[in-house]
Amino acid sequence: MDRVVIFDTTLRDGEQSPGISLDVGEKLEIADQLARLGVDVIEAGFPVASQGDFDAVEAIARGVKGPAICGLSRTGLADVDRAWEALRHAGRARIHVFIATSAVHMEHKLRMAPEQVKAECAAGVARARSYTPDVEFSPEDASRSDIEFMCEVLQVAVNAGATTLNIPDTVGFGVPDEFGKLIAYIAETVEGEYTISTHCHNDLGLAVANSLAGVTNGARQVECTINGLGERAGNAALEEIVMALGTRPDFFGKLTTNVHTEELARTSRLVSRLTGYPVQYNKAVVGRNAFAHESGIHQHGVLAERSTYEIMDPKSVGQSGSQIVLGKHSGRHAFADTLSKMGVRIQGEALNGAFVRFKELADRKVQITEADLEAIVTEELGVNAVDSYVLDSLLVSGGTNATPTATVVLQHGKDRSEAQAEGDGMIDAACKAIAKATGVEDAVLVDFNVSSVTSGEDALGDVVVQVAAGEIKVSGRGVSTDVVEASARAYLNAINRVVRLRETPVVRDAEAGP
Repeated sequence: MDRVVIFDTTLRDGEQSPGISLDVGEKLEIADQLARLGVDVIEAGFPVASQGDFDAVEAIARGVKGPAICGLSRTGLADVDRAWEALRHAGRARIHVFIATSAVHMEHKLRMAPEQVKAECAAGVARARSYTPDVEFSPEDASRSDIEFMCEVLQVAVNAGATTLNIPDTVGFGVPDEFGKLIAYIAETVEGEYTISTHCHNDLGLAVANSLAGVTNGARQVECTINGLGERAGNAALEEIVMALGTRPDFFGKLTTNVHTEELARTSRLVSRLTGYPVQYNKAVVGRNAFAHESGIHQHGVLAERSTYEIMDPKSVGQSGSQIVLGKHSGRHAFADTLSKMGVRIQGEALNGAFVRFKELADRKVQITEADLEAIVTEELGVNAVDSYVLDSLLVSGGTNATPTATVVLQHGKDRSEAQAEGDGMIDAACKAIAKATGVEDAVLVDFNVSSVTSGEDALGDVVVQVAAGEIKVSGRGVSTDVVEASARAYLNAINRVVRLRETPVVRDAEAGP
């Protein structure tokens, strides 16, 4: 009773999000990652819905080890048979049977009387139990059902062999206090041995809150999805459920899950990439801004002690770490810390003057780049930000059976510097040749991004790179109709910044510091 079972339905309910259609290979890739994440149950699909869904469930049942593999089924016996046919090769198979119990569903969708619903439930669950001891039953639209009738149906399901009773807030109608009391009432009313589960939708933005209210009232399984994907406004987000339980043991007690939380961000990115659904920037736990700080007060606190403004360690969920984002709300401590990480050594009055300039710029510009900071600092120190090296010519060659090579000629003041290098590709060769020609051979390309500035065959390629050289980390940008040339220009732009930062004098002031 101290463990909450995590039932992931990304591949079933999540895939029902408008515009998402995963093929068998994509579903397998996500299922493998869910197994690494440590979920207890993977609802792989709805086998009777289509041949593609059947094939995906069967492939996951055959190939994914660890979690129980589940298939959804209506109460019709043919549906249950089809689900088992897809699941029969699983090491641990679960059949999830459902039928609606709300008056509006029974009247307008099922066109069944209450006694017919009970009979359908009994037959479907019994058929599933004949195939596997792990049977789950859901009374669809539970939160709008007559509670006494629903409990009668749930009792029928338990008597027929259901071992998990899942209570769906199918249309996101519930609110936490009400939904929690519903779970508690079911636990008190329905007799037998079973696990109570929640399945909450987010139509009112309460899916996670309702799920957790269910847990505090006795639910020991939560159905959820990665990134909160699902019908309409989505489902309860797995990452939020897991981290809420882990972060607030003072409230939830000693409840645990089997989830390896350091895999959460990786899983989120994979699902986002394969589904085409972006993760909102301010998404809890896995969003880009989940551990980003722009306010000066927050930045000062985080720099002094991370826990002042972060209740979770970013690395515990697979995020890279706390992010200090410079903008008009940023303070002096964050400004100095960012410059230090860039390798800029500046203190005292020079730092104060640069900070004033930074605040003036931040009022006019939303995003402050490293190039902006460098320009501010070099001007404050009286150093002209002139590139040490200018690209004179670039010659690259490569092919299917040829080793990629590059020759660069750089103008360095009145001198010319030439170098040649081989690489894994023409871009890699060009970067290595530039590193040789400039003498900055400890430079390492740590990030590379290319995008199109315009459209058409003559579109400009816009390349942004990040380069680390020792303790210095800088970015560079290059634009050209040739992506290789744009990449070389971006890399050289970054190398020039490394050269300038290494030549930046140290300004010391005994009376003032960052």
